[in-house]
Parts: sequence; C-alpha cells; structure tokens
Amino acid sequence: MPFLDRLQRWADDRPDDTAVVVAGAHLTWSGLRDRAAALVPSAPAVTVLSEHNSIRFAVAFAAAVAGERQCAVLDPAWPQQLREAIATQIARTSPDPTQVPPTGTGLADGPPGASFLIGLTSGTTSVPKAFTRSRQSWQDSFDASIEFFGLHQEDKTLAPGPLAASLNLYALAECLYAGAEFHTLEHFDVGAAHAAVSHDGITRLVLVPTMLRLLSERGLAGGVDASGIRSIICAGSKLDARTLEAARRWAPNATLFEYYGASELSFVSGAALPPGEPVEPGGTAIGRPFPGVDIRILDDDGTELPDGGDGNICVRSGMVSNGYLWGDDGHALRCFNGWYTVGDQGFLSGGTLHMLGRRSDMIITAGTNVYPHEVEMALASVPGVAAAVAAGRADDLRGKRVVAAVVPSHGGITATALKAGIEDVLARNKRPLEYFALTELPLTDRGKISRQLLLDWMDQNDPRIRRLG
Repeated sequence: MPFLDRLQRWADDRPDDTAVVVAGAHLTWSGLRDRAAALVPSAPAVTVLSEHNSIRFAVAFAAAVAGERQCAVLDPAWPQQLREAIATQIARTSPDPTQVPPTGTGLADGPPGASFLIGLTSGTTSVPKAFTRSRQSWQDSFDASIEFFGLHQEDKTLAPGPLAASLNLYALAECLYAGAEFHTLEHFDVGAAHAAVSHDGITRLVLVPTMLRLLSERGLAGGVDASGIRSIICAGSKLDARTLEAARRWAPNATLFEYYGASELSFVSGAALPPGEPVEPGGTAIGRPFPGVDIRILDDDGTELPDGGDGNICVRSGMVSNGYLWGDDGHALRCFNGWYTVGDQGFLSGGTLHMLGRRSDMIITAGTNVYPHEVEMALASVPGVAAAVAAGRADDLRGKRVVAAVVPSHGGITATALKAGIEDVLARNKRPLEYFALTELPLTDRGKISRQLLLDWMDQNDPRIRRLG
C-alpha cells in the first residue's frame, strides 16, 4: 500500500485536520479522501498526469493510483510535442483495456507487488526512459525515510518545487502515508516560501541545494525567522560550504540531511548534520546506508572491490524499481546477481559511501579518470568560493582538459587563489587547467547543475562567464 489505506485512516481519525496546502488553499483529510474517491470510478487504468502544483494535482494523483491503476506524472514544463510523444508511448505499452481485470471503484490500494507509478527520467529533447515502481517498493521507501528523517505527524513539510519532480511527488506521498501536513507553492518563489515558513508553522523543508541557498541567504538578509524548522532534507547534489553555512545561520535549530539516491534505486545512503556539528569541507562522503539497504562497490564484471576501491555503487534493497518500460540500453540499470547500479561511481571507506559521480560525466584527460564532483567539492572548500562547476573541454593533446568555474562568495577571486586552495585537497593530475568566474550557476529548469550549459557559455563567450588569469 503506497498511501491510500493510510489516507482512509487519517480521514476517519482526523477528518477536519489539514492534509495538503497549496499556495494558501487548504484541503482536509476527509476532503482529500472524498474528492479523490469521487474521481476513482472514471479514472482509467493508466493516467497521464501533467499539471502544475495545485490542490487538484493531489486529488487526481490519489485517484489515479487506486486499485490496480497506474499513474505517469509528466512535467508540464516539457514541450507539448514531448509530452504527447510520451503519452503515445505509454498507450502503446499499456495493457489492452479489454484484457485488464476491473480495478475497482473504491479509493483503496491494490496488491503490494503491482506497479502503480510510471517514472520518467528528465529530458527535454528526446523521449525519456520510463521505469515502473511497485506499491511495496514505495511502502518500503516510506518506512525507511520516515525512520531516517524522523518524520512525525505533527510536522509541517514544505516542498516548494514542482510536484512533477520525483523529490516533491515523493514528499507529498510520504506525508500522506505518515499523516503529516504537506505544503507546496504554485511555483517556486522565495517570498511565498518565506511567508509559509513565517506564518504556517513549517517545521521541515524538502528541496534542492540551490533553493535552500536562496531561501537561507535572502531569509537572513530579510530577517525571516526560521528557528522553527527542525529538519531540512536536500537532494540533487551535495551541499557546498556556502549553502551549508547560510542554512545553519538561517535555521539554527535544523538538522540538515543530505542523501544519495536515484529514481530507479530510491534511497541509498545519507547523513544527518546536527546543528553546530563541524563538517569536513571538500569531502565526497555521502553518509552510511539507509535502513534496509546494503551497499557494495563492484567492478564491471560484478566482482566486489576492497575498501577504498573505486567502482560501481551497487545496492540491494526492497526499494529498487521494477525496471524499464522502454529506453533500457542495458547500461542505465544493471544487475549483478541481485545488486543494482545506475552507473554512479564511488567507494566505501569504513562503511561510509563516497560519491564520485556518474560514469557518463567522467573526464578522461591524458589517460587519467577525473570525476567533476571531486573537483567541485575541492573548489567549494576554498575560502571565497560560493559554488563550483567542473567539466571536460575538448583538447587536441589530452583528449579533454579539466576546466572549472566558480561563483565568488564576495568580491573577486583569482586563479592563483583557486590553485593554491586545492593543492592539498586534489591530486595534481586532476586539477583544472583553466578557471572561470560565474555571475550565476548554469542550471536546468529543475534547478540542477548543467555541465554542458557551462561549456556552451564558454564557447559562446556568454557574459555570465569570464576567464580568470
């Protein structure tokens, strides 16, 4: 049961308590149950849901996964042609409606092993890969995340990003499962997020690091009180030093959680950073295994590597997805005798997972393998650096050369200072050969770093980037 059985329980026990808030619009537990139940009889076997954040989204999603139904959530920001292509592909891979058993007309969960969610990898120019998840895999994920993050019924969670993104969709469903109040915005807006923190009693944030930095820095400048926030869950990339410092000053009582996971694997490892606890800057550590997760580092032949050896991060847990409906090239999700990997590279040291990055991001320069993540974490530890991005630029001699760009935290910064700052942190053959300064980070529409966009800015002499001498 992903969450519908729990939703029925909360609606019976606390009918008039608030379940979901979207941009100030409130929906009670009984209201959510009744409105979703009214949609179930007309809900198809597979629903394609592509909407911006709204109360209607939460209601439609609940109805779309009732019985043995499945739901595919598409980003409404994707081009219409892409969304239509995905819907067509889903229709092709869906069972023949005449051969599908009745899914029922009530708001109840289907069998634990049945698929209920069609997940899509992000994409803007080609049809993304699609994978499926079972109800049992999400229940296992809920139990693990609630234990790890310490979610309680009295918590009020704000996830200010789009519900079409898996981070926020999961946060919504997790709160419905736990009986905790969930808040979001029509679209991400710093002022609206601050208003929710100030006036709605928010105790928990779920967001990506770029959003956390904006909320923290502008919250400090504007005197927004975030002392009531008890936990901040960040995903998408490791917290850099500036974001961590700003978040700790703005929300002094919050435990900051960062974790590693993948859409196909769910949660893998994580770390909790209690208020005031010192953190090693420039590190690649991303915590210890989540509850119910085993981690091994395997080479491409499936052989386990010793402690400290770099290889494929492989996991074994009940939270792994069922696999792909389409788009599987044999490398996106691999299995070695029950150990699954999406190709992310890392190593274990004393039980702690260290994340190096995607194999596809790896830079081969003069025969040396360099992961941009290593370079970025090293540069982020240099005083005066707010954020860093590294990439591989074409080079006739080396194949590719490592280049890096930084957003200064204040004033200016020089290439000499950057080189000196990473001397004791990064091996010589992994250090950048060119340095640039940025006025802003190269981000996708979902707030993730785009290394290709960085390279495009360099090639186009974009005004947002300049070379450091």
